[in-house]
Amino acid sequence: MEARPFEEQLKALPQRPGVYIFRDASGMVLYVGKAANLRSRVRSYFGDPEALPPKLQRMVSRIGDFEVFVTDAEQEALILECNLIKKHRPRYNVRLKDDKTYPYLKINVKDDWPRVFITRRVEQDGSRYFGPYASAGSVRRTLSLLKQLFPFRSCRKEITGNERRPCLEYYINRCAGPCVGEISREDYHQIIEQVIMFLEGRQEGVARELRREMEAAAGRLDYERAAALRDQLRAVESVTERQKITSVEREDQDVIAMAQGRDQAYVEVFFIRNGKLIDRDSYILQGTQDEGPWQVIAGFLNQFYSSAAYIPPLILLQHYPEDFYIIEEWLSDRKGERVRLRVPFRGEKRRLVDMVAENARHGLEQTVARRASQAEVASEAIEQVQRGLNLPRAPHRIECYDISDISGRSAVGSMAVLEDGQPRKAHYRRFRIKTVAGADDYAMMQEVLKRRFGRAAGREKAEGAWAVMPDLVLIDGGLGHLNAARQALEAAGVESIPVASIAKENEQIFTPGRAEPVVLPRDSAGLDLLQRARDEAHRFAVGYHRRVRSRESLTSALDGVPGIGPKRRWALLRRFGLVRGIRDASLDDIAAVPG
Repeated sequence: MEARPFEEQLKALPQRPGVYIFRDASGMVLYVGKAANLRSRVRSYFGDPEALPPKLQRMVSRIGDFEVFVTDAEQEALILECNLIKKHRPRYNVRLKDDKTYPYLKINVKDDWPRVFITRRVEQDGSRYFGPYASAGSVRRTLSLLKQLFPFRSCRKEITGNERRPCLEYYINRCAGPCVGEISREDYHQIIEQVIMFLEGRQEGVARELRREMEAAAGRLDYERAAALRDQLRAVESVTERQKITSVEREDQDVIAMAQGRDQAYVEVFFIRNGKLIDRDSYILQGTQDEGPWQVIAGFLNQFYSSAAYIPPLILLQHYPEDFYIIEEWLSDRKGERVRLRVPFRGEKRRLVDMVAENARHGLEQTVARRASQAEVASEAIEQVQRGLNLPRAPHRIECYDISDISGRSAVGSMAVLEDGQPRKAHYRRFRIKTVAGADDYAMMQEVLKRRFGRAAGREKAEGAWAVMPDLVLIDGGLGHLNAARQALEAAGVESIPVASIAKENEQIFTPGRAEPVVLPRDSAGLDLLQRARDEAHRFAVGYHRRVRSRESLTSALDGVPGIGPKRRWALLRRFGLVRGIRDASLDDIAAVPG
């Protein structure tokens, strides 16, 4: 794109640090960048196109408008750029895959009886956070290990110490039993401190503390307590022995290396605490085509450490990142003390970086092989569906819809999305049925489709998932559901989108204009693809329906009791858990609830 359409805007740009945003003609964000000098940086995109990498040539050809944010310093621009990338997830930026949903372990240390649990939100509430972890599986494995080593509670009930009997976790030594008064608040907080020390990598300190407690219990002739502490000590020591010693300097550090493919990069991080490798994780970066390794590393550092719960004083890297000194200063400000970024060239630290890089290379190879296998199967399935249903184009994007209700009560609808055979969960949508009274599945399905495609047809400004049109609309149901769906699509002005329905009983597929249903072979990849889309929509609808029904049943059961408002209702549910628990409680138990 030539600079002429933007000539006046470019002339008016300030020669100041800041952030710039490129948008296409529809207003969608294409790219977010930072600059020490906004005028010179933005103008560089509109010079000779041949001087730009192919990726940027494609981006510039789509620019319809741009805007800039002026900042006081480059470090402020770095922070703003990172926040805007996370918010808009532009196609042409290096970005962490689904970084908004990375899980953490949270310990609400300010509570009288703290819990250790998984969360995806980091708040400034005084709690301790550990993470982010690359996947829910890795954080669950860590939580499971902690439960084996430390008897903290996992229930959400209000702890009074007056419960009649403890739960099963107490009897299998996975909980210290605060609900029945088996442990004091001080001793329970000591357990939580040990959990925190363990997650920080101070396992030797945990072992020393357990050994001291064990010897003290034995000195009091409390042999049962001493035996329990002995078993816990052995378990902690066993875990500690399995951790590999990687540094004789006994310092905290993260080691980061990457392997770059055609359109994504695989980043491996080793977490070393007190000289020992305590954990490792891997992350996928998208949008890395035509980017140099220094840009990929910079993109990862900015996005990962903007939400990391802990930043070590030393970070070893495979490559120097772009804006090295700005990132180092920003990390030091976030930590509150000096953070060093280093790229070692020899010695023990270089061997450590090489080991992480080797793991990253193997990880990328496995990811590419797995994706190639999935893509091959998905391509075959998509081709079979197109051929079997006589579709005008390959169904790369399938949207499947389902309704869940009980005799018309608590009715909800769901939209599940498969793109190239894989769930696109960020585009899933759920609907609370608003206009249909009674058990009328056809009318409910029509409401859901009219609301979904009404937005895309321009009745409301379509963004994100709403703006993307499917290649096939799949309905969970039979011929009646198909006819209702066709009427809804016609009413929404999108009758050109192919539609089909799949009936569960015989896996028959109904399509418009065919007297007989289509029956794909039972072992075909095409049928499997449609079944997975149907099952995803059903699962999503049923899960939402259960939550809605649960909220309604709890509310309706208590709303009829005189004198119980929202605050008292919440206090009772926190204390007794369920309405059944309130009903079975004694008058004294209910009176003891605050308020």
